[in-house]
Amino acid sequence: MRLLFLGDIVGRSGRDAVTARVPELRKVLRLDLVIANAENACHGFGLSPGIARDLMEAGVDVMTLGNHAWDRRDLIGEIDGLPAVVRPVNFPPGTPGQGSTVVALADGRKILIVNVMGRLFMDAMDDPFRLTLDVLSRHRLGTTVQAAVVDVHAEASSEKWAMGHVLDGKVSLVVGTHTHTPTADHRILPGGTAFQSDAGMCGDYDSIIGMQKDAAVSRFVRKMPGERLQPAEGPATVCGLLVETDDATGLARRVAPLRQGGMLSQTLPDF
Repeated sequence: MRLLFLGDIVGRSGRDAVTARVPELRKVLRLDLVIANAENACHGFGLSPGIARDLMEAGVDVMTLGNHAWDRRDLIGEIDGLPAVVRPVNFPPGTPGQGSTVVALADGRKILIVNVMGRLFMDAMDDPFRLTLDVLSRHRLGTTVQAAVVDVHAEASSEKWAMGHVLDGKVSLVVGTHTHTPTADHRILPGGTAFQSDAGMCGDYDSIIGMQKDAAVSRFVRKMPGERLQPAEGPATVCGLLVETDDATGLARRVAPLRQGGMLSQTLPDF
């Protein structure tokens, strides 16, 4: 199975790049599933139901969220009707939406997607390790599901690395989001799980993690609140990770980063 995970989509620039490139990427890379973190897709803060549907029409199969999940209040009332949108599994009990989903392909193969939020330098949340393992205990990799992907939306690389090692051999891919900067640590862990501590973002890199530079810099320099941050609107780089899995085991065979468009160095997986 061939899975593409795209990092945080930031604002219109990121959305436009994703919707423009995903249809061709699905063909060129022979993709079975596309997953994207979309918690910054709506003006940099949150995800609206309309934008979620636009991304689905463009070929994004599943959207994960994070700490900006409820920045768009209209999503709260509609998320239960959007099975392709997954919010962090360690939100409090009774929170709308779901922390995981299983997608069935046309040929019957199934993929489990879990979204979990870290606790280090983030909001106080329930234990991400325990709750992720609880979800995984209800599925058997290579049997009830042919692949499993965990999006760890977290600030600290150490927490993401820890999650990777805890889940090694239990899932196909553990990938970090939230910091909007693609890391160079993509690899297959000893137990067969693909890992990257941050997939980067789909957005304009002539920015401060996707936001216009002047207002963001002013907050650091002056240490005072200023104007509301706005997404940068220049050409976006689509950043992500391609994973090829073994249907029999659900573990990773190959993994490689993807960067297309914008100002970062370009790379397209060739397997």
